[in-house]
Amino acid sequence: MHKSVPSVRCAIYTRKSTEEGLDQDFNSLHAQREAAEAYIVSQKHLGWTLVPTHYDDGGFTGASERAWLEALRKSTSPPTSVGATGAANANPF
Repeated sequence: MHKSVPSVRCAIYTRKSTEEGLDQDFNSLHAQREAAEAYIVSQKHLGWTLVPTHYDDGGFTGASERAWLEALRKSTSPPTSVGATGAANANPF
């Protein structure tokens, strides 16, 4: 008999504190997302699934408003703080 694995929805939040290099075809935000997607796929056996929405804040310093981080926080039910798993910011919620 197989145990049922609960589904864990995972969102990826990426951020770069400057706009430098964001105009490139493949930039830091893409690299962060690629790494986080691979990590989420590696946790599929635990029921992790990727939320398709991209939460990317490019060119925002730690002191400025992070619109997409706030959108991610509000998309959880109930709204909650968002924790990071690993350096790639794979966020199960």
